[in-house]
Amino acid sequence: MAHEICVKAVVGDPSILGDCPFSQRVLLTLEEKNVPYKTHLINVNDKPQWFLGVNPEGKVPVIKVDDKWVADSDVITGVLEEKYPSPSLVAPSDVSSVGSKIFSAFVTFLKSKDPSDGSEQALVDELKALDDHLKSHGPYINGENICSVDLALAPKLYHLQVALGHFKKWTVPESLSHVHNYMKSLFSRESFVKTKPAPEHVIAGWAPKVNA
Repeated sequence: MAHEICVKAVVGDPSILGDCPFSQRVLLTLEEKNVPYKTHLINVNDKPQWFLGVNPEGKVPVIKVDDKWVADSDVITGVLEEKYPSPSLVAPSDVSSVGSKIFSAFVTFLKSKDPSDGSEQALVDELKALDDHLKSHGPYINGENICSVDLALAPKLYHLQVALGHFKKWTVPESLSHVHNYMKSLFSRESFVKTKPAPEHVIAGWAPKVNA
């Protein structure tokens, strides 16, 4: 039986998958594990009553597992790993934090109005650390096989590429060739192509934060 999952819809068009990287992380996990699911697209600016009834906090994603609604992408992916252990997406503890600071560094740089505040270099440093890891352990975070850390990073790197390219005309330095190859590999996976938001919706999602 297909799991019901609630994810963000495009603001202004509740029929189209929205730009939430945490929702996409869960969808990627379901796709990579070949677990059937049924998507409910939630208008986060006008949440339906039934959704608030099962999920009073009103956050996405949430998924129904064994007649119980589960929230938080970290918790959800853990539950799915337990319930569907094959193929395994478990990340060994020594790689579980690889790339964990990239998203916050990206957001700080994206919102920065001061070119000399060091936010660009801070992001480059985080990406360089990822590049060094991939150089030694790639092509994925845990070697040959994709794992949960990759599926958490993929949507965030996509947002980084699209949003910084649009708002700052910035791209990941060419010298970080392992990161470039990693992003290309992740973004071309069937699971990613099926679950990614359109670039214009990523841009629209970040615009209010950039212009704040």
